[in-house]
Amino acid sequence: MRYGNTLMKKWSTLMLNQKTYRFRGCIKSCILTPLVRLFNSSSTMAKSKFEYVRNFETDDTCLRNCYVVVRLDGRNFHKFAEQHNFAKPNDNRALGLMSRSARSVMEELEDIVIAYGQSDEFSFVFKRTSNWFKRRASKLMTHVASQFSSSYVFYWKEFFGEQPLLYPPGFDGRVVLYPSNRNLKDYLSWRQADCHINNLYNTVFWTLVQNGGLTTTQAEDRLKGTLAADKNEILFSEFDINYNKESLLHRKGTALIWEKRDETVTKRVKLPNEEEKEVHVTRTRRSVHAHHCDIIGDQFWEEHPDILEDDNC
Repeated sequence: MRYGNTLMKKWSTLMLNQKTYRFRGCIKSCILTPLVRLFNSSSTMAKSKFEYVRNFETDDTCLRNCYVVVRLDGRNFHKFAEQHNFAKPNDNRALGLMSRSARSVMEELEDIVIAYGQSDEFSFVFKRTSNWFKRRASKLMTHVASQFSSSYVFYWKEFFGEQPLLYPPGFDGRVVLYPSNRNLKDYLSWRQADCHINNLYNTVFWTLVQNGGLTTTQAEDRLKGTLAADKNEILFSEFDINYNKESLLHRKGTALIWEKRDETVTKRVKLPNEEEKEVHVTRTRRSVHAHHCDIIGDQFWEEHPDILEDDNC
């Protein structure tokens, strides 16, 4: 009997193993095999014959150790200003909206160390050690342009009230690299010099039209061949306007930089006796602030040494 029982146990184990083997074979053939085919199919699709088109993409990685400057310009903004009745020669609402949109860009992309704007343009300077978007020029430019454009529309009512935005504005952009602090400062100086030249001309031009009774054609003819001194003389002698006393916002443009400033807020705290008391709390906060001043000379840069990085980095 013992021999028979042992034989039966071995036979049962053999049959159980056989069933187990067949069951596993069923899993393999009925479940695992289709899954393998599914994943292999997905992999094949991801590595399809069409993937070669990626080779047409251009490597636009910006050179390292260079400041990356993204400059935006309003597209056909002369027409945009006319249709939205911008004041001439300067509309403080439009300039304020430009600065607010630029601040939105800086708050989104904190590697921007300074932004400078005037009229319908703004330049954004990424620090030379920035690695945002792996320094891809197309990514940097499109992100700045899209953030600025959407902010311009988003904050429109904040500056223009109930005046409707008739159609969406457009801004084109470009990327330029500057390898040294001197190059970058010269670029920003160029843009501020351009601000002065354009604003002086526009101030005299529209003063001749609005206060001098000239047509736009007559004013243009009057200013042909004139130098800065001639334009200043026209303003002062004919209209008693001292150009040097005109708004710094109009004459110098707007420089936006990061600064740490103390701010005081009021909080209500509960005392041990269950009473509440208002207390003033002072804290230091880093935020974007506007400056309307000369950036061509050394004073601005000496007062804000954190903007520029070491040329030996």
